[in-house]
Formats: sequence, C-alpha cells, structure tokens
Amino acid sequence: MTRNPPSPGPAPASAAPQRLVVGISGASGVVYGIRTLTTLRRLGVESHLVISRSAEVTLAHETSMKVAELRALADVHYAAADIGAAISSGSFRTLGMVVAPCSVRTMSEIASGVTSTLLTRAADVTLKERRRLVLMVRETPLHLGHLRTMTALAEMGAVIAPPVPAFYAKPTSIDDLIDHSVGRVLDLFGLEAGNLRRWGEPSPPTATD
Repeated sequence: MTRNPPSPGPAPASAAPQRLVVGISGASGVVYGIRTLTTLRRLGVESHLVISRSAEVTLAHETSMKVAELRALADVHYAAADIGAAISSGSFRTLGMVVAPCSVRTMSEIASGVTSTLLTRAADVTLKERRRLVLMVRETPLHLGHLRTMTALAEMGAVIAPPVPAFYAKPTSIDDLIDHSVGRVLDLFGLEAGNLRRWGEPSPPTATD
C-alpha cells in the first residue's frame, strides 16, 4: 500500500468514512477511471485505487499518462497482487467500489467468486458486505454468456452501468460524455459531481458563469 497526499476537505471524525474503492481493469476506456479519481479528489472523497496489469497496458495505448501518474491521482493505491491490503477485508469500511472500466474477464471473475487479484477480491468483499458495487462494463456486442454473467451479478446486488452517452445533455466534447457517465455512476454512491446536466433541471454553472 502506498499513501499519497490527502485530498482536501476531510470528513469529520464522527462521520462515516467517505471512501470509495476504484478498480481499473483492462477494458478500453481507462479515461473513465482517471476521471473518477480526479472527481473524487475534487469532492474530497478518499479514493483507494487498484489497477490490473492489463489496465496498465491499456493506459499506455490510450493515453500519454504513466502508471505512477495515475496512481498519484488516488489517496491510497495498492498493487494488484497485494491480497492482504486493507480493501481486501470487509472490516475496512467504504462507500463501495466502482470498476471503471470493467472488462468482461474481470466481470466474470467477480461473478464466479473465484478471485485471483486484489481488484476482484475487493469487489467480492464489496458484495459480501452488501455495499454498492458498480461495474462500468465495456464490451459490445454481448453474447448470451456475457448477459447471463451480468444477470448473476445483478442478482448478487451489483449494478451494471455501461458508460452510455446521454445526448439530451447536448455534449460538445468527449469530456462532456465522460463527465456525464462518471457523474451518473457517482450518483449511485450519493455523491454529487457538480457538473452533470440532469433531465428537467437547469444546467450546472460553468467556470465562466
């Protein structure tokens, strides 16, 4: 485990821990994990990060960011092989876990309960503790095996949340699409990203307003 400088705005000692576990697996869309981490830091929510080896490869293909730079976005980060890490235990309280993005392999391993890395172990712990587990599954088209795996996970209590764009928000950039998907996922943990355009509500203020 490696702890980075703390996020601003820590919660009072008497409050429940404002911690979210963030897993990044090897599916395309590593930017969703990056944006989740930067948003949590802005909100003052403590982030605990674990990255799969495949995600490190994807990071190199999809961005110019180094693994060390990605890890620095989190308050605490762990090696995928560190099965004795804090997030591997249910006694370590968190708001839950998001896997952004979530590969089919990761999804399938979580569904089976036979976990081989800290990422899938932490997800399994989240389910057994009846905490919110959100999987931003990145795969299409889906065959019947994928759909059955998603059904099994939904029956266990997981939320399957593919990053689907919402065009009613009238996005003008890729950043807009990413922010909307990440904002909707953080909604599921009761966290307000502050930059999400919601149906039937005024647009959030921009930095120039």
